[in-house]
This record gives sequence, structure tokens and C-alpha cells, in this order.
Amino acid sequence: MNINNTIAKTYIFSNKKLTGVAVLGVLLGMSVYIFMNSLLVGFDKSSNESIFRNTSHIRVYKDDEISKVLPKNSPEDFIIINPKVVPNNTTIINPKMILEVILRQKEVIVATPQVNTSVFYNNGKSQISGLSVGIKPDEANLMYNIKSFMVDGNFDLLKSTPSGIIIGSGISAKMNLAIGDNINLTSSKGINRNFKVVGIFKTNNSAIDKTKSYINLAASQQLLKEGNSYITDINVNVNDPELAEQVATKLTQITGYKAEGWKQANETVMATNKMRKMIITFVSLTILLVAGFGIYNILNMTVSQKINDIAILKAMGFKGKDVIKIFVTQAISIGVMGVIGGVMMATILITILKKVYLGGDIGYFPIDYEPQKFLQGVVIGLIITFFAGYIPAKKAANVDPVDILRK
Repeated sequence: MNINNTIAKTYIFSNKKLTGVAVLGVLLGMSVYIFMNSLLVGFDKSSNESIFRNTSHIRVYKDDEISKVLPKNSPEDFIIINPKVVPNNTTIINPKMILEVILRQKEVIVATPQVNTSVFYNNGKSQISGLSVGIKPDEANLMYNIKSFMVDGNFDLLKSTPSGIIIGSGISAKMNLAIGDNINLTSSKGINRNFKVVGIFKTNNSAIDKTKSYINLAASQQLLKEGNSYITDINVNVNDPELAEQVATKLTQITGYKAEGWKQANETVMATNKMRKMIITFVSLTILLVAGFGIYNILNMTVSQKINDIAILKAMGFKGKDVIKIFVTQAISIGVMGVIGGVMMATILITILKKVYLGGDIGYFPIDYEPQKFLQGVVIGLIITFFAGYIPAKKAANVDPVDILRK
């Protein structure tokens, strides 16, 4: 065993240039694989955080009903019908009981009622259409972490101010509103009511910042001429957002209302994330495979150059498995050196990019040290280098020393 290792070491250092090229190939492949996959995880986290600022894990609501085709009395009957949405009240019946049922589920960590109200924001002659969301402040903040994107005012004042409102930064800029100013809201039911601005938020999503506001749940019910039992949505957060679709199916069955997971509500974003993941995974694996082919070519060349040495070794009593061990040890040694260098290079790249500020909704570059991706890269890198060494080693093991020595 020691002799095999000594021979492998000799082959590694006898041609330092080829060994260096092979190590460099693994190093670059490993560093790019870890870097790109860590970046992919960072992109996914950043995208999800942006979604969860305005979207709960699950939304429970009353879905629209479509009119059904009338049954035929006989095959000769011709009944033509154009399916349409049946006019119906969108409120959730007995929301208090539904909330209790939802909160009893072990996967649920928070559930809160909500009333969405289409409104016009009025300030003098200025008017903007938008959406005012009636919430319970403490529960909504627990769900969306609204305080984290407040840029002015105090979110907690919404609890103690029945006529308070928190507006988006776009509304504030367009209507020249500041903390303490009054704004008039006109609902779709024709109700006008004045509100006092107690806070301004900024999500860096212009469509939301220019149209959305938060008011107390009771105030939104009054804008729609409804009582305190009127609820349009129940928003739910669960322990694991990735299981939201399964929990949503369960909530649909036990409540009788439509429950929609956040992935279903953001199908375009999910499709984009999936496509990005496929591209990054393909590119990073391809680079690692190219590094593996580099090792294969170098060891294949070594086998061709050392064919006489291999024949002499076998004539001296070395078995085929000993020859395989020599070249596999050489490949694994190159792989280990490349993997160590690749991990160091990836760590340096991630450290540098973590400090780069991009601004906007993203903030700092969305990348971090992902231990799982580091381990995954090391394992895949070593597997590729093993097979890159084993294939030419198998060829060397099958050499017939008699035929080689005759030549």
C-alpha cells in the first residue's frame, strides 16, 4: 500500500505543470459551483422576503361561483347557457369560528382577518385610485413585519388612532402628504371619510407604494357600510412556507372556503425562480464536469506516457488493482487539492460580494455562506474526480506486460 502511494506521489510531482493545470481546473469548477448555488439560495430568499411583505403564506377567501348548465330532461332538449359568475356576497360567514378552526391546526403560527377596500385617495384636487387594507395592527405586523419597511411615523399609533392611516411612500409623494396630515378616502360604496396619516411605508415596489394603505379593520368595514362581522380574507402563516400548498388544501377541506398558497398566488415569480435554478445548476455542473474531463485527459496522457513503467510494475508482480489504486490515488489527490482551493476561493468571493450594496428592495448582494452547498460541492467534486481517475486507471490495469515489453 505504501509503495502504491509513493508511486502515485511520484507521478503527481514528476510533471508539476500538468498537475497544476488539473488542480486549477477543479479549483475553478468547485468555486464557481459553490458560488453560483449560494447565489441561487440568496436570490430565492430575497425573492420570498419581497413576496411575504405583502402576501401571507395562505389566503382563505370565498371564491367566485360559476353558473352551472341546466340538466336536460331528454336527449332531444337543447339548452344553451353562457356560464357566468353568480352574483354573490364575498364575505366569510362566521369568521370568528373559521379563525378558531384555522388556529387549531398545528402548522399554523398566526391567522388574522382582513378587509380589502377599493378606494379613491383625495387631497384637494388630487385624486388617486388604490387599495386600502383593513387590518388588526398587531397581528398584521406579526405576519408581514410592516414595521421593518416603515420610513416615517409610528406603526403602533394605528392601534390607538381609530381614524389613522399608514400610506405608501408613492401616495405620500404624489399628494404631498406628511405625518399628521389628513387625507380623504372614498370607497366603492360612496362613503367619504377623513383619515390622519400616522405612518408612511416603503416596500420599493412602486405599484404597491403608489396605491396601498393600511387602516384599522373597523374603519374599512365602515367604508363598505358593513358590520363588524364582515371579513373578505383570512390570512394565514405557517411554520414552513414550503408546505403552504399542502396546508391550504387541508384548510379548504375543513373550512369550505377557498385556501390559496403563496406559490399559487405568485405563479409567474415561481416559474422565473424555477427557470433560474435550472440554468444556474446546469452551468455550475457543466463547469465541474469540464474540470473532471481535464483530470481524465491528464491521467489518460500519463497512462500513455508511463505504459512501459506500468508493464514493468505488472511484470514485477503488481496486480491490476494495485495499478488502479495508483492512478485513483493520483486523481483523488488532485481532487482534494482542487476542492480545498475551490472552497477557499468561493469563501473569498462570497465575503466580497456580501459587502456590495445594490440598493432598492434588495439592499446588499443576496448571497451568504450556505454550508449545505459547500458540502454538496465537495461531495460532487470528489465523485467526479474519482471517476475521472478510475476510467484511465482501469485501462492501465488491463495492460498486458508481455505485449508491451515485446514492442
